[in-house]
Amino acid sequence: MKNKFQKQIVTKLAFIVILFMYASLTSAQHKAPMNAPKSAVNMKNPFPADASSLERGKHSYKIDCVRCHGKEGKGDGVGAGKVHKVISDFGSEAIQKQTDGELFWKISEARRPMPLTDITNDQRWDIVNYIRTFKKN
Repeated sequence: MKNKFQKQIVTKLAFIVILFMYASLTSAQHKAPMNAPKSAVNMKNPFPADASSLERGKHSYKIDCVRCHGKEGKGDGVGAGKVHKVISDFGSEAIQKQTDGELFWKISEARRPMPLTDITNDQRWDIVNYIRTFKKN
């Protein structure tokens, strides 16, 4: 009986340790910068930032991004409070200095809890063009 009780306690302690390790790993993931690989940094946007692309990007942004990133891209959308990490301000210098390829890769590889929706590559490129409109003067 004692042996069975000890096994139950060890099992429960192991489970708790694993939960803490997982929590610290996922927390560390959100604190570390999300660096795109060189292959992504050098990718070129196949869509010029013309009125058509910006309109498509704005439409996709409203459907897939605005809930957390906010109407003006400041990271202050209605869903932002439910996210336990800092949401990027798309107008910031840190975001705006990234290449189109980096932004495309980050949208594609989204960190949790950012949902990986069914947006196409073309939509992602248009969203990148639209993100550029948030640049601060």
